[in-house]
Amino acid sequence: MPSACQYIEIDANAEQMMAVLTDFCAYPAFLPEIERVEVLESTVHRWDVRFHAHVFRPFQYTLRLERVSPRRLTWTMLSGLFTSNDGAWDLEELVGEGPVRTRATYSIDLVLGMFVPQALVNSLVGVTLPTTLARFKARVEGA
Repeated sequence: MPSACQYIEIDANAEQMMAVLTDFCAYPAFLPEIERVEVLESTVHRWDVRFHAHVFRPFQYTLRLERVSPRRLTWTMLSGLFTSNDGAWDLEELVGEGPVRTRATYSIDLVLGMFVPQALVNSLVGVTLPTTLARFKARVEGA
């Protein structure tokens, strides 16, 4: 499965973006493939989160997410359908004339634990990822 890296520019500061990224229980409100979220364990900067999703069929996976800095959120898979699911959000504030904007870069290395047709893999990377980034952007800018 693919490794992918894409970014989107958001009309908000990095702190606002990080607040949306770490509000895991709100994901079902703006990510239709996420049906339910359970925070299994949390500390100030680390969360073990189980995501109940539906993409072609229902499945669940558990990630350990860690805010390693005010502008970086990483994750690694603890359990689930995939062989591995590691990634990060990196936030860079773009300072210039006008309001502060943030470049949010999403990177993922996902290994599926089953055969998936290449057309579906291409769809996940080419269509689903940009759509997901756009949904996060809309959530942050609407907040």
